[in-house]
Parts: sequence; C-alpha cells; structure tokens
Amino acid sequence: MRVVIAGGHGKIARHLERRLAANGDEAVGIIRNKDHVADLREVSAEPAVLDLEDATVDEVAAVLDGADAAVFAAGAGPGSGVPRKETVDRGAAVLFADAAERAGVRRFVQVSAMGTDGPFDEDALGEVFAAYLRAKAAAEGDLRRRDLDWTILRPGGLTDDEATEMVQLAESTPRGEVPRDDVAAVLVALLSDDLAFRRTLELTSGNTPVAEAVSRL
Repeated sequence: MRVVIAGGHGKIARHLERRLAANGDEAVGIIRNKDHVADLREVSAEPAVLDLEDATVDEVAAVLDGADAAVFAAGAGPGSGVPRKETVDRGAAVLFADAAERAGVRRFVQVSAMGTDGPFDEDALGEVFAAYLRAKAAAEGDLRRRDLDWTILRPGGLTDDEATEMVQLAESTPRGEVPRDDVAAVLVALLSDDLAFRRTLELTSGNTPVAEAVSRL
C-alpha cells in the first residue's frame, strides 16, 4: 500500500511509518517543518513538506494522488492554544478529507480521541482541552457525512510505553491508556482490513491480540 499520513512527524505517525515500511508498504508523511525530513527518512518514510494550516485542497490532493489510503494523525499539540485546536484538529482534518475526495482516495482513517461525545465542560476540563475535544468532535462529524470508506479511531490516554500488541477495541470501551505504538499497530491492521468501514472505534490496552481484535469487528 501507499499510505499518506497527515501529521507525519507525530509520535503515532512515526510508529505507523516504521510498521508500514516493515510490511513492505510505502508511507508518505506530511510535515510542515523541513527540519523533520531526516527523522522520517530514518523510519523509511517519504517526507512531503506541506503546512496543512496554509495549504490548498489542490496542494494536498497532489500529495494524495495515487495513494491507497489516507490517515489523519495530526494535532496542534499540548503546548498550543485554543485557536490552533480549531485550525489543526478540525480545520486540517477537514482539508485532508476534502483532498482525499478530490484525489479519489476512498480509504480514510482518522485518529481522534476518547471523550469527543461530550459534555465539554470547560470548568472540569479546562478551556484548551475542551476546545480540543470540540474540534475533534467537529472533525468526526464532518467525516461521517462523506462518501468515503472511513474509520474513526479514538485512543485512550496515550503513553510512550513499549507496544504490548494486546488491546481492547470496540465501539465503546472503559477509559484507559494505550501505548502509541499499539495505536500504530491497530492502524496498520485497520488499513489491511475492510470490516471497519464507517465505524467509530475506541481503543485502550487490553487482553486481545491486535489482529484478533480487528477481526472481531
């Protein structure tokens, strides 16, 4: 497969790129900072330097041309404020889906977050995190209306622990944590499978091997 990943320098994305390369697939990572080119090449990914906050649909569609799948794994990051939650976590996701449609890339996997069903209580969550969840929820809503073979994946709390390859994957799961590398393992399995189209799935660490968890869907 040729897979184009938005947010190509993110931690989940780099795990995903490494796993795709190990499978003999081709990963293309969209990055906005040219200083990150070498990091992508270290994991055998092809870098595409493009800022999704400023790019046009045609520019992004050109990167997606000929791809078998698109993965949106971008995020404004924990140090960003409310405005960038809107421009990246919602706006860039919408742009990427627009570009996928224009390029004819039907398979689209969007990395979201648990908690996007609300409520978005700023007093309990804080202004920035509430804005983040609202932006992710809006991006999910936009994707659901599209005629794409989409899957929305909502991981729990992300850690940098080593992958266990054991997960809990369902339309609803209790809150929990999951290593980023296990998220990447699930993404690879979803990209290789056609059973999770037009579904929203929650993911945490669990007791089921990744391949079995996906096949159960």
